[in-house]
Amino acid sequence: MTKILTILLLFTIVACGQTTTTEESTTKSKKEVAGWETFSGNHYTIQYPPDWNLNTSGQMGTEFILFSPLEDEKDLFKENINLLIQDLTGRNIDMKTFIEISEEQVKTLITNSNLIESTRMKDSNLEYHKMIYSGDQGKYSLMFEQYLCIIDEKAYILTFTCKQETYSEYKKMGEKILNSFFIRE
Repeated sequence: MTKILTILLLFTIVACGQTTTTEESTTKSKKEVAGWETFSGNHYTIQYPPDWNLNTSGQMGTEFILFSPLEDEKDLFKENINLLIQDLTGRNIDMKTFIEISEEQVKTLITNSNLIESTRMKDSNLEYHKMIYSGDQGKYSLMFEQYLCIIDEKAYILTFTCKQETYSEYKKMGEKILNSFFIRE
């Protein structure tokens, strides 16, 4: 199981590198954002700004990757949001165990990792977990914000990634996109 989670976390990091704390849940009532695009997968929906690019090729095992536009010709990194879904059927992994494994993987797989926040969240619909961490990947010092939840023995890992130096600029937009994510049960 640890190997599977390691591979999934590694795929998340690799996919991310290629290119106001809130307590809103991933299953909250979907609020339409005027002028934004909507993407619907098998059991989920997410909204994003029209100038962000959607990649549904399944690259690195992702359900999708949303890429921000480059700021200028000197910008070499596209801030992004991706979704991984892991089937946990028959593995008897609850949320507590999944988070413990995920936190350990951050320490193991991210160079100079720093777990900034790891908080269990709950609203009237769902319990989920929010992790914010930083670390280095190649030449980039990155910030990661993840929402993790388990529904019907499937782990949903939604990750926002950006450069550390631009996190304060992209945090609000990243969280707005993350919070538009809705799991249809």
